[in-house]
Amino acid sequence: MQQAIETLTIPTQGQGLYEFTPQVRSFVTNADVATGLLTVYVRHTSCSLLIQENADGDVKTDLNGFFARLVPEGMDWLVHTTEGPDDMPAHIKSTLTQTSIGIPISDGAPVFGTWQGIYLFEHRRQPHRRDVVLHLIGDR
Repeated sequence: MQQAIETLTIPTQGQGLYEFTPQVRSFVTNADVATGLLTVYVRHTSCSLLIQENADGDVKTDLNGFFARLVPEGMDWLVHTTEGPDDMPAHIKSTLTQTSIGIPISDGAPVFGTWQGIYLFEHRRQPHRRDVVLHLIGDR
């Protein structure tokens, strides 16, 4: 049984989806694991992870628009407001999505579908540096 772990730092420029599929593929290739499971985990509470289509940029536009309408800023009933008007909505969006994803590894590569990529979904307006932990376990 082999294991490998690495932390990626993904810089963001505000709200949106940031694809990091190439970094995941590279990590798996260098880990020398043929069959296993990759866990991808983001170490923050105001962003999340998605596996989503990476062929048409309109998908990212529509997802951003949907979540902005679903959880808008300015909800006057929110109590947690000390970190700005986008913070609590960011926590809610993170709760509705996911902070950890499991990806099967087969033949030494992540098993993504044809149009799938993995994204960090930044929910805050300000730029951040987000830590994403990759943990791979499996056999050669």
